[in-house]
Amino acid sequence: MAFTLATWNINSVRLRAGLVAKLLREEAPDVLCLQECKSPVDKMPLEGFRALGYTHCVARGQKGYNGVAILSKLPIEDAGDRDFARLGHARHVAATLENGVTIQNFYVPAGGDIPDREQNDKFGQKLDFLTEMKHWFGANRPHKSILVGDLNIAPREDDVWNHKQLLKIVSHTPIEVEHLAQAQEAGNWVDVTRADIPSGQLYSWWSYRSPDWDAADKGRRLDHVWATPDIATAAHSSRVLRDARGWEQPSDHAPVFATFDL
Repeated sequence: MAFTLATWNINSVRLRAGLVAKLLREEAPDVLCLQECKSPVDKMPLEGFRALGYTHCVARGQKGYNGVAILSKLPIEDAGDRDFARLGHARHVAATLENGVTIQNFYVPAGGDIPDREQNDKFGQKLDFLTEMKHWFGANRPHKSILVGDLNIAPREDDVWNHKQLLKIVSHTPIEVEHLAQAQEAGNWVDVTRADIPSGQLYSWWSYRSPDWDAADKGRRLDHVWATPDIATAAHSSRVLRDARGWEQPSDHAPVFATFDL
Protein backbone atom coordinates (compact mmCIF):
# COMPACT_ATOMS: atom_id res chain seq x y z
CA MET A 1 0.00 0.00 0.00
CA ALA A 2 1.41 3.35 -1.07
CA PHE A 3 0.08 6.56 0.36
CA THR A 4 1.16 10.18 0.40
CA LEU A 5 0.87 12.31 3.49
CA ALA A 6 1.15 16.07 3.87
CA THR A 7 1.36 18.33 6.92
CA TRP A 8 0.46 22.02 6.88
CA ASN A 9 0.03 24.74 9.46
CA ILE A 10 -2.91 26.43 7.77
CA ASN A 11 -3.25 29.43 10.16
CA SER A 12 -7.08 29.32 10.19
CA VAL A 13 -8.85 26.56 8.29
CA ARG A 14 -11.98 28.67 7.87
CA LEU A 15 -10.14 31.68 6.47
CA ARG A 16 -8.07 29.48 4.15
CA ALA A 17 -10.55 26.74 3.26
CA GLY A 18 -10.04 27.67 -0.38
CA LEU A 19 -6.30 27.08 -0.12
CA VAL A 20 -6.87 23.70 1.52
CA ALA A 21 -9.25 22.80 -1.30
CA LYS A 22 -6.68 23.96 -3.88
CA LEU A 23 -4.05 21.73 -2.30
CA LEU A 24 -6.42 18.76 -2.19
CA ARG A 25 -7.40 19.21 -5.83
CA GLU A 26 -3.94 19.89 -7.24
CA GLU A 27 -1.68 17.71 -5.07
CA ALA A 28 -4.20 15.11 -3.84
CA PRO A 29 -2.35 13.66 -0.84
CA ASP A 30 -4.11 10.65 0.65
CA VAL A 31 -3.84 12.20 4.10
CA LEU A 32 -3.54 15.88 5.05
CA CYS A 33 -2.69 16.89 8.60
CA LEU A 34 -3.51 20.47 9.52
CA GLN A 35 -2.40 22.58 12.47
CA GLU A 36 -3.49 25.95 13.85
CA CYS A 37 -7.02 25.42 12.55
CA LYS A 38 -8.34 28.11 14.92
CA SER A 39 -11.84 26.66 14.99
CA PRO A 40 -14.09 24.34 16.95
CA VAL A 41 -14.54 21.09 15.06
CA ASP A 42 -18.22 21.77 14.34
CA LYS A 43 -17.27 25.05 12.62
CA MET A 44 -14.54 23.58 10.39
CA PRO A 45 -15.51 23.57 6.68
CA LEU A 46 -15.33 19.77 6.43
CA GLU A 47 -18.23 19.38 3.99
CA GLY A 48 -16.23 21.07 1.26
CA PHE A 49 -13.32 18.72 1.87
CA ARG A 50 -15.63 15.71 1.85
CA ALA A 51 -16.87 16.80 -1.56
CA LEU A 52 -13.28 16.50 -2.80
CA GLY A 53 -13.03 12.92 -1.59
CA TYR A 54 -11.70 13.51 1.92
CA THR A 55 -14.57 11.74 3.59
CA HIS A 56 -12.73 10.83 6.78
CA CYS A 57 -11.66 13.28 9.47
CA VAL A 58 -10.34 13.17 13.02
CA ALA A 59 -9.95 16.57 14.66
CA ARG A 60 -9.66 18.51 17.88
CA GLY A 61 -10.51 22.20 17.89
CA GLN A 62 -11.05 25.29 19.96
CA LYS A 63 -12.36 28.74 19.23
CA GLY A 64 -9.81 31.11 17.74
CA TYR A 65 -6.64 29.23 18.67
CA ASN A 66 -4.66 26.06 18.05
CA GLY A 67 -6.64 23.13 16.62
CA VAL A 68 -5.45 20.05 14.71
CA ALA A 69 -7.15 17.92 12.08
CA ILE A 70 -6.41 14.84 9.99
CA LEU A 71 -8.27 14.71 6.66
CA SER A 72 -8.12 11.46 4.73
CA LYS A 73 -9.32 9.75 1.58
CA LEU A 74 -8.50 6.49 3.34
CA PRO A 75 -10.52 5.14 6.27
CA ILE A 76 -9.08 6.24 9.60
CA GLU A 77 -9.98 5.55 13.18
CA ASP A 78 -9.71 8.08 15.99
CA ALA A 79 -6.70 7.11 18.13
CA GLY A 80 -7.17 9.77 20.79
CA ASP A 81 -5.35 12.87 21.90
CA ARG A 82 -3.24 14.11 24.79
CA ASP A 83 -3.18 17.44 26.60
CA PHE A 84 0.59 17.87 26.76
CA ALA A 85 1.82 20.04 29.63
CA ARG A 86 -1.83 20.38 30.74
CA LEU A 87 -2.26 23.56 28.77
CA GLY A 88 -5.87 22.84 27.85
CA HIS A 89 -4.99 23.41 24.20
CA ALA A 90 -6.03 21.43 21.12
CA ARG A 91 -2.50 20.62 20.02
CA HIS A 92 -2.51 16.87 19.40
CA VAL A 93 -4.66 14.25 17.74
CA ALA A 94 -3.94 10.76 16.43
CA ALA A 95 -5.56 8.47 13.88
CA THR A 96 -4.93 4.92 12.69
CA LEU A 97 -5.09 3.77 9.08
CA GLU A 98 -6.49 0.39 8.08
CA ASN A 99 -2.94 -0.89 7.52
CA GLY A 100 -2.22 -0.31 11.21
CA VAL A 101 -0.12 2.84 10.81
CA THR A 102 -0.82 5.46 13.46
CA ILE A 103 -0.44 9.13 12.55
CA GLN A 104 0.37 11.56 15.35
CA ASN A 105 -0.42 15.17 14.48
CA PHE A 106 1.27 17.78 16.70
CA TYR A 107 1.21 21.54 17.06
CA VAL A 108 3.98 22.43 19.51
CA PRO A 109 3.67 25.86 21.18
CA ALA A 110 5.59 28.62 19.43
CA GLY A 111 7.11 29.84 22.69
CA GLY A 112 6.77 33.60 22.46
CA ASP A 113 9.63 35.98 21.70
CA ILE A 114 11.98 35.73 24.69
CA PRO A 115 13.92 32.45 25.07
CA ASP A 116 13.84 32.50 28.87
CA ARG A 117 11.19 30.70 30.90
CA GLU A 118 11.70 33.06 33.86
CA GLN A 119 10.79 36.07 31.73
CA ASN A 120 8.36 34.35 29.36
CA ASP A 121 5.76 31.81 30.47
CA LYS A 122 5.11 30.74 26.88
CA PHE A 123 8.70 29.61 26.47
CA GLY A 124 8.42 27.54 29.62
CA GLN A 125 5.21 25.97 28.31
CA LYS A 126 7.00 25.03 25.10
CA LEU A 127 9.83 23.31 26.97
CA ASP A 128 7.35 21.54 29.25
CA PHE A 129 5.37 20.34 26.23
CA LEU A 130 8.53 18.89 24.66
CA THR A 131 9.58 17.31 27.95
CA GLU A 132 6.24 15.55 28.25
CA MET A 133 6.57 14.36 24.65
CA LYS A 134 9.91 12.83 25.62
CA HIS A 135 8.48 11.07 28.68
CA TRP A 136 5.42 9.85 26.80
CA PHE A 137 7.44 8.39 23.94
CA GLY A 138 9.84 6.81 26.42
CA ALA A 139 7.03 5.14 28.35
CA ASN A 140 5.03 4.20 25.25
CA ARG A 141 7.68 3.47 22.61
CA PRO A 142 5.88 4.01 19.30
CA HIS A 143 5.93 1.53 16.45
CA LYS A 144 4.50 1.61 12.93
CA SER A 145 3.88 5.31 13.46
CA ILE A 146 4.30 8.62 11.67
CA LEU A 147 4.63 11.91 13.55
CA VAL A 148 3.91 15.11 11.69
CA GLY A 149 3.22 18.70 12.46
CA ASP A 150 4.38 22.18 13.21
CA LEU A 151 6.96 21.44 15.88
CA ASN A 152 8.02 25.12 15.91
CA ILE A 153 11.71 24.23 16.03
CA ALA A 154 14.27 24.28 13.22
CA PRO A 155 16.86 21.88 14.63
CA ARG A 156 19.70 21.87 12.09
CA GLU A 157 22.04 24.64 10.99
CA ASP A 158 20.77 24.26 7.43
CA ASP A 159 17.15 24.40 8.64
CA VAL A 160 17.49 28.17 9.07
CA TRP A 161 18.68 30.98 6.85
CA ASN A 162 21.45 32.04 9.26
CA HIS A 163 22.48 29.73 12.09
CA LYS A 164 24.60 32.25 14.03
CA GLN A 165 22.04 35.05 13.86
CA LEU A 166 19.23 32.79 15.05
CA LEU A 167 20.95 31.08 17.98
CA LYS A 168 19.18 33.44 20.38
CA ILE A 169 15.91 33.52 18.46
CA VAL A 170 13.02 31.32 19.62
CA SER A 171 12.72 28.23 17.36
CA HIS A 172 16.48 27.72 16.96
CA THR A 173 17.94 28.18 20.43
CA PRO A 174 20.19 25.37 21.71
CA ILE A 175 17.83 24.53 24.60
CA GLU A 176 14.87 24.06 22.23
CA VAL A 177 16.92 22.00 19.80
CA GLU A 178 18.11 19.84 22.70
CA HIS A 179 14.57 19.30 24.01
CA LEU A 180 13.34 18.34 20.54
CA ALA A 181 16.26 15.94 20.06
CA GLN A 182 15.48 14.27 23.39
CA ALA A 183 11.84 13.78 22.39
CA GLN A 184 12.92 12.39 19.02
CA GLU A 185 15.42 10.03 20.63
CA ALA A 186 12.91 8.82 23.24
CA GLY A 187 10.59 7.64 20.46
CA ASN A 188 13.44 6.50 18.23
CA TRP A 189 11.93 8.69 15.51
CA VAL A 190 13.59 9.10 12.12
CA ASP A 191 13.47 12.52 10.47
CA VAL A 192 11.99 11.36 7.16
CA THR A 193 12.35 14.72 5.42
CA ARG A 194 16.06 14.91 6.10
CA ALA A 195 16.54 11.23 5.31
CA ASP A 196 15.25 12.01 1.84
CA ILE A 197 16.86 15.47 1.57
CA PRO A 198 20.02 15.01 3.66
CA SER A 199 21.76 18.31 2.95
CA GLY A 200 21.17 21.87 1.91
CA GLN A 201 19.03 24.73 3.13
CA LEU A 202 15.42 23.64 3.54
CA TYR A 203 12.58 25.76 4.91
CA SER A 204 8.84 25.41 5.47
CA TRP A 205 8.08 28.80 7.08
CA TRP A 206 8.72 32.39 6.02
CA SER A 207 7.65 35.32 8.18
CA TYR A 208 4.79 37.59 7.18
CA ARG A 209 7.04 40.44 8.29
CA SER A 210 9.33 40.01 5.31
CA PRO A 211 8.30 42.45 2.52
CA ASP A 212 9.47 39.98 -0.12
CA TRP A 213 9.66 36.55 1.51
CA ASP A 214 10.67 34.75 -1.67
CA ALA A 215 13.59 36.97 -2.62
CA ALA A 216 14.81 37.43 0.95
CA ASP A 217 14.37 33.69 1.63
CA LYS A 218 14.87 34.04 5.39
CA GLY A 219 13.11 30.81 6.20
CA ARG A 220 13.08 28.10 8.83
CA ARG A 221 12.12 24.40 8.72
CA LEU A 222 9.51 24.27 11.47
CA ASP A 223 7.27 21.57 9.97
CA HIS A 224 8.34 17.96 10.19
CA VAL A 225 7.59 14.39 9.15
CA TRP A 226 9.07 11.64 11.34
CA ALA A 227 8.55 7.89 11.30
CA THR A 228 9.45 4.95 13.49
CA PRO A 229 12.34 2.80 12.23
CA ASP A 230 10.05 -0.10 11.27
CA ILE A 231 8.51 2.01 8.48
CA ALA A 232 11.01 4.85 7.95
CA THR A 233 12.81 2.99 5.18
CA ALA A 234 9.52 2.79 3.28
CA ALA A 235 9.37 6.59 3.02
CA HIS A 236 10.44 8.56 -0.03
CA SER A 237 9.64 11.56 -2.23
CA SER A 238 9.79 14.11 0.58
CA ARG A 239 9.32 17.68 -0.51
CA VAL A 240 8.20 21.12 0.61
CA LEU A 241 5.56 22.77 -1.57
CA ARG A 242 7.19 26.17 -1.43
CA ASP A 243 4.84 27.63 -4.03
CA ALA A 244 1.95 27.47 -1.55
CA ARG A 245 3.61 30.22 0.50
CA GLY A 246 3.01 32.49 -2.48
CA TRP A 247 -0.68 31.72 -2.96
CA GLU A 248 -3.20 34.51 -2.37
CA GLN A 249 -3.68 35.26 1.35
CA PRO A 250 -1.33 32.40 2.26
CA SER A 251 -0.39 30.75 5.47
CA ASP A 252 3.15 31.63 6.52
CA HIS A 253 3.88 27.87 6.38
CA ALA A 254 4.22 25.66 3.32
CA PRO A 255 3.01 22.04 3.21
CA VAL A 256 5.54 19.24 3.67
CA PHE A 257 4.97 15.92 1.87
CA ALA A 258 6.22 12.34 2.13
CA THR A 259 5.16 9.10 0.46
CA PHE A 260 5.23 5.68 2.16
CA ASP A 261 5.17 2.28 0.46
CA LEU A 262 3.92 -0.22 3.02
